Amino acid sequence: MLAIKNNIMAANAARQLGQSYEALAKSVERLSSGLRILSAKDDAAGMAVRELMRSDISVLQQGVRNAQDAISLVQTAEGGTQTIDNLLNRMKQLAEQAATGSYTGDQRTIMSSEFKELSAEIGRIAGSAKFNGTTLLDSSASVSIVFGGAGDTISITKQKMTEAGLGINVLGLSTAASASAALTALDTALGTVNTARAHFGAKMNRLQSTVDVLNIQAENLMTAESRISDVDVATEMSAMTRNQVLAQAGVAMLAQANTIPQMALTLLR
Repeated sequence: MLAIKNNIMAANAARQLGQSYEALAKSVERLSSGLRILSAKDDAAGMAVRELMRSDISVLQQGVRNAQDAISLVQTAEGGTQTIDNLLNRMKQLAEQAATGSYTGDQRTIMSSEFKELSAEIGRIAGSAKFNGTTLLDSSASVSIVFGGAGDTISITKQKMTEAGLGINVLGLSTAASASAALTALDTALGTVNTARAHFGAKMNRLQSTVDVLNIQAENLMTAESRISDVDVATEMSAMTRNQVLAQAGVAMLAQANTIPQMALTLLR
């Protein structure tokens, strides 16, 4: 019907143009952001899954940092025990020297003086070996490392490397007999230190494996999250091109539809 009051064709063309323009704007928004899901209205279920995955990824990434900090903690502790090991070896050397009968009492006093200083240094190291304010070699308490969730933990046992803990606080080299007794005690102390170093080494290996596993889990989750959330650039570019053509056609048809009522004027002349 040819009418001049209501231009139905123009209204229809305007509506179609509006839809094409909205679709084109959405394609531009997705391509500029790199995301397929920008708000809940784009994909409500997908957004919910994506946010849960992002939360899990954040927890895993923090777990990696926790494990790496724990590796640093154990390395600090192991470095202290390595120094203590070296000091005990020197003390054992002095005890072996003092145990022989070819030295005088005065000479043993000199040896004993160095022996006591080395023992005191072991006590100082045990008290000063710290990581972030936490002492590591003065007790047998445990440190719990959390990663990936409250139930995922690794316990690291601190070691008591003090003079009393190693049983060297009562040793002396004043006589050949006391020096011989010190040799036995030092063997026990060295065994304790080496056991502690083995414990720290095993924990470092386990923590490194934990870091590797958590990184793989986070990577897999990020891949899954990307499939849900990220835009497929090739597909979206095709859609944008189609929407551009539709928008251009809509503009052209709207211009044509706006001229059609003028045809009615020929009947009014």
